[in-house]
Amino acid sequence: MKMDERHLIQLAAVVQAGGVTEGAALLGLTQPAVSRTLAMLEKRLGEPLFVKGRRPLQPTPLGRALADHGQAMLTAARKASLLVDGFRHGRTGVVRVGGTPFFMDALISGMVAEFQNSVPDVRVEQSYGYLPDLRAAINADRIDLAICPIDVLEEGSGMRFQELLPGRNVVACRVTHPLRLRRKLAPAELLDYPWIAPPPGSPLFQDLHSLVLSLGATEAKIRYSGGSLASAINYMKASDALTILPHSVVFAYRNEKAITALPVNIPHPERALGLLRRTEEIRSPAAEAFSAHIRKSFENLKHLIKRHEQSVIWSL
Repeated sequence: MKMDERHLIQLAAVVQAGGVTEGAALLGLTQPAVSRTLAMLEKRLGEPLFVKGRRPLQPTPLGRALADHGQAMLTAARKASLLVDGFRHGRTGVVRVGGTPFFMDALISGMVAEFQNSVPDVRVEQSYGYLPDLRAAINADRIDLAICPIDVLEEGSGMRFQELLPGRNVVACRVTHPLRLRRKLAPAELLDYPWIAPPPGSPLFQDLHSLVLSLGATEAKIRYSGGSLASAINYMKASDALTILPHSVVFAYRNEKAITALPVNIPHPERALGLLRRTEEIRSPAAEAFSAHIRKSFENLKHLIKRHEQSVIWSL
């Protein structure tokens, strides 16, 4: 015998509530409508669903067994309703975000944790990459958005870019570096020390090359390369090596008092860190909520980063 799922759900609501009127109220139905459903179900089964004369209503063994099946359906329907409501408001779902390694490790990972403190049912899947790979991943629908530095976004790219933070590179070193003791630091003195090379293919790698050329040299003393941000910082802390980093990354490690920026201006292209997404995209409320959180977090950080930058007297 084929059972109508709606009839089982109504039966479950009546058993749960202990009365037809109360069960109907749980489902947003009228009492007569539920009463008709139960009468029709009993007629089809040829068996009573409730013990006669009992208040609150007491199900028969068959009524209880069918109500258990209806309760499972009712629970699943409620969970589905909550899921839809959570999805629509960005409280459930998955956010797939890609980004450049140093920014993701220094700044974004902490913001992800703060986001999930308020929406714990949203899962965030993070991946690494640089602009060409990130753009390809967005177009292939492998990620929803990217957080990366961009110089220029070509017209007709099908992408939109929302700036989060203006670009600013610095020469980073340990806080006890010998160059920190100089009253007037000559830029050429940077070439007297070993360097940590940024990851190949990263914008910072190109920026290091531009810096070396601006100092009148063709190459720097590269002593360490291919490491992560954490390994580069640990290497700096134990050596006199220098490296080039976005100022915001140095800012992120300010409380550890292990690395800092040297007071010297260096050339770097006009570049901004921002959110990259498709112009036309499938709506993802969770990704929209995440993007809004990232934008707000950087808005709150901007004045602190600027104050940190101004605390260093940059030489001209």
